[in-house]
Amino acid sequence: MEKPAWQPSAETIRASKLTAFTAWLARERGMHFADYDALWRWSVEDLEGFWGAVWDYFAIPASTPRKRVITDVRMPGAQWFPGVSMNYVDQVFRHATSARPAIVARNEAGEQRELAWAELQRQVGALAATLRGMGVVRGDRVVAYLPNIPETIVTFLAVASLGAIWSACSPDMGRIAVLDRFRQIAPKVLIAVDGYRYGGKAYDRRELIHELLAELPSIDHMVLLPCLGTPADAAGFAQCTDWGAATAGSAPLQVMHVPFDHPLWVVYSSGTTGLPKPIVHSHGGIVVEHVKMAALHLDLGPEDRFHWFSSSGWIMWNCQISGLLLGSTLCIYDGNPGWPDWNSLWRFVGETGVTFFGAGAAFFMSCIKAHVEPNGVADLSALRAIGSTGSPLPPEGYQWIYDHVRPDIWLNPISGGTDFAGCFVGGVPTLPVYLGEMQCRCLGARVEAWDEAGKPLIDDVGELVCSAPMPSMPLKFWNDPGDTRYRESYFDMYPGIWRHGDWLGITPRGGAIIYGRSDATINRHGIRMGTSELYRAVEEMHEILDSLVVDLEFLGRESYMPLFVVLRPGHELTPQLAATLRDKIKVALSARHVPNEIFQVAEVPRTLSGKKMELPVKKLLLGHALDKIANPDAMANPASLQWFVEFAARRAAEPAA
Repeated sequence: MEKPAWQPSAETIRASKLTAFTAWLARERGMHFADYDALWRWSVEDLEGFWGAVWDYFAIPASTPRKRVITDVRMPGAQWFPGVSMNYVDQVFRHATSARPAIVARNEAGEQRELAWAELQRQVGALAATLRGMGVVRGDRVVAYLPNIPETIVTFLAVASLGAIWSACSPDMGRIAVLDRFRQIAPKVLIAVDGYRYGGKAYDRRELIHELLAELPSIDHMVLLPCLGTPADAAGFAQCTDWGAATAGSAPLQVMHVPFDHPLWVVYSSGTTGLPKPIVHSHGGIVVEHVKMAALHLDLGPEDRFHWFSSSGWIMWNCQISGLLLGSTLCIYDGNPGWPDWNSLWRFVGETGVTFFGAGAAFFMSCIKAHVEPNGVADLSALRAIGSTGSPLPPEGYQWIYDHVRPDIWLNPISGGTDFAGCFVGGVPTLPVYLGEMQCRCLGARVEAWDEAGKPLIDDVGELVCSAPMPSMPLKFWNDPGDTRYRESYFDMYPGIWRHGDWLGITPRGGAIIYGRSDATINRHGIRMGTSELYRAVEEMHEILDSLVVDLEFLGRESYMPLFVVLRPGHELTPQLAATLRDKIKVALSARHVPNEIFQVAEVPRTLSGKKMELPVKKLLLGHALDKIANPDAMANPASLQWFVEFAARRAAEPAA
């Protein structure tokens, strides 16, 4: 029998937030559970009972009492906590204290600062008053082009306190990527940095901001934050206020209570066709999911210092803010985690006393390749837990952490998504950890692996589905009449059942293994992106007639994203053209979109209706048989697949890296 890599001690189990919650259920509800599996089954079968218990146990503040928890139990369309009025910001500042800072922030240059709870609240109140003076009212969209710094958190909380709607892009994202997102939601105010630093270099974004303003006519006002070390020239932009002036003074924080299902933010998860999906989540849905996740599955509380490395454009930025919902101190890092070397984050974790450290799986795999020895560069005695997400962490990643960080560390990989801003599978501090396996399905998440006929699978790989609604599932996509695109994105394969687009295996002991994406979405370094944006950037070039990109992420294999291009007659894929292509993609979208390799092909395989056959090509390159992935009678150009068959054979014959 396989031995666990980690086993919780009796004291760890006794002191966990999950144990306190189950003790409360026994005391207040008369409910007793033999084990975690029994608790999980109750949580997904009695939605009213479980989510009502989460609300009551954490005493989530609201100006109107809860009566019903859920009406119309269906997907999409479930109505959660009808009649409740609340605001995300109330749950944050109920934890304000002078005993510990709210935020500890460091950049890659080593500059560190702390923000006290009182100062955080003062800045949020002042900025909210400034935005109110700019005419921002409930339901208006305020967008941010900001890095992972305290001011970004201030901005989000100020916007939320007004009942306005927040949306953000990281400043490393290029013009096309930002416009594709912000243009869809018609923002009223832009808050932006003059530039950012990454990998020891400064990147001036003022010219790009002028371009954004020219193409976003709905923006009436702007706030400019200097980050390049020189005063930002607010006078260079129309209707622009300097950050210092926007956050001056001590206007009291006035929090507007809104219905439970009032929009909190718009985040973006790209599909393979059309513009990025503008996903709308609610104040209440995010609060109850994030409080549940952070407390019961990450075991966070006021005594913790919580760091999950992220850019401001990844949903893990939003999820890290959940630490504030429980009073934890957020430790945030702005910059390149591999600069000047892969020890940088470990030093930050040690020097700031982080107790829970999370990062993308790609970070830990990079540390392995760089032969990092975390304990040789940092005092990690305060660290009790490590999280991983973004892509599957293979067993060797688990083993490295136990061998090179600490054998008694609680390793808690999680998997969820931007789509519902939560986790489907993850961990709890009361269960053992097995190499390569997430500990459990999360409470309230009725997750299963299904075959194509909708039959649940155990100890086999199938489609990750969620067969019961969760509060943080999207309210809607912005500007999506009839919820047409929303339904097509998640409910096309199994009507009424959420299909997430991941390959999942549930182990006989109840653990979970994510193997990679089951659809054509790109997952680069934990950031999920659609292919359509890349095609637009590539096919704008005169030399390119057509293109196809696939991401060959799969558990235990190196992530690999090739780009295939069809060139106009008379053109060849020279090194110079390939370099130009890479630069074009990096500038228009981001460095994460740049492919590993570029190949010239005669044709892109297409269906009879003209759709690029991304998923069949992906499956072919992952080793599936040709007759299992494509029907020649349904193709416009079946002979085009032969090149990819030969390419797949060559890849399969290459020795493993």
